[in-house]
Amino acid sequence: MYKIKTMNNISRQGLNVLSAKGLMVDNEAEAPDGLLIRSAKLHDMQFNDNLLAIARAGVGTDNVPVERCTEAGIVVLNTAGANAQAVVELAVCALVLASRDLMGGALWVNSLAGRDDVEAAVEAGKKAFVGPEIRGKTLGVIGLGGIGSRIAKTAIALGMEVVGYDPYISVEAAWHLHSDVQHAEDLASLYRVSDYVLVQVHHNEKTHHMIDAPALAAMKDGVRVINLARGGLVDEDAMLAALASGKVTRYVTDFPSKKLAGAKGVVAFPHLGASTPESEEKCAVMAAQELADYVNNGNIRNSVNMPELVLERAGVVRVCAIHDNVPRMLNAFLNIIGGANINVEHMQNRARGPVAYTVIDLGSPIGPELVQAIRDVPHVKRVRII
Repeated sequence: MYKIKTMNNISRQGLNVLSAKGLMVDNEAEAPDGLLIRSAKLHDMQFNDNLLAIARAGVGTDNVPVERCTEAGIVVLNTAGANAQAVVELAVCALVLASRDLMGGALWVNSLAGRDDVEAAVEAGKKAFVGPEIRGKTLGVIGLGGIGSRIAKTAIALGMEVVGYDPYISVEAAWHLHSDVQHAEDLASLYRVSDYVLVQVHHNEKTHHMIDAPALAAMKDGVRVINLARGGLVDEDAMLAALASGKVTRYVTDFPSKKLAGAKGVVAFPHLGASTPESEEKCAVMAAQELADYVNNGNIRNSVNMPELVLERAGVVRVCAIHDNVPRMLNAFLNIIGGANINVEHMQNRARGPVAYTVIDLGSPIGPELVQAIRDVPHVKRVRII
């Protein structure tokens, strides 16, 4: 029985999925077959040789050494979309807070505690906290994946004009995108027309500090910027300078820092994007399902480092091979299998950048000698027989 170790508190519903799929949750296991985590930091963790997969109950995988996992043939899974509703609702809140200084107003009212003239003071002082309505304004959404597209749809329902930019939008996301979302050819054209700019993309080397001084300079004067994706997307020094000059009216983010905490014009949440009971449950269930399907069947869904490959099982045994994406790998596997006079019932090969994944269902069992022969093929990272 495969052993799964959880590195954080995981929703009971997610743990129930593992048990229902025949996996054992053993948090004392020294050599687990799978890890189910939330925020546990794994960069300094030494992985055992039999670790098959790490499932993150959430979207970001900054806490996982993804490149090292890829080299070791460890599949890293996330739960993209499971927390979408929670983030969308936070985005609605962020839009309103970016427009109207409700937080500043509430704190000011609290400061009036004990005074006899609270009502009069409120009527005299409320003008300091006014702000525009969002209806009729233009929201620029950078990143139209599962969350960005939902935010765009919600903003349209609230009466906003929406301009979207995403050069990497998937076919599935495009199908679900609201027809009223206007397409921006580039970021410059989005910045030029947007009263609000919301960034909802993954944080990586290409997107690090994508909202920097030149980007902010290209935006409309008085723009309001929202970042509920990752802190590293925004250059904080550039943002603070833009707030001080009035170029940016308000910056709403879910990623506070030493520089941002208490800064004028900044509204910072304590990383609440997915912090709802419903979201935590959905993320745990989805992560458990993905982990179980890979461990039990070799199917890969929502991986951040491996190709997507889902294949209905056929035959007697399944061969799963993670390998470099180089020519003639499939031929090498089939030559070994065919040389042993074993029939192939079903197979599929998928690539993702420098790595590829092959699944072959066989009509009869395969012996240890043949398994070792497949492992010995150059460029193979990992072979499993299920």
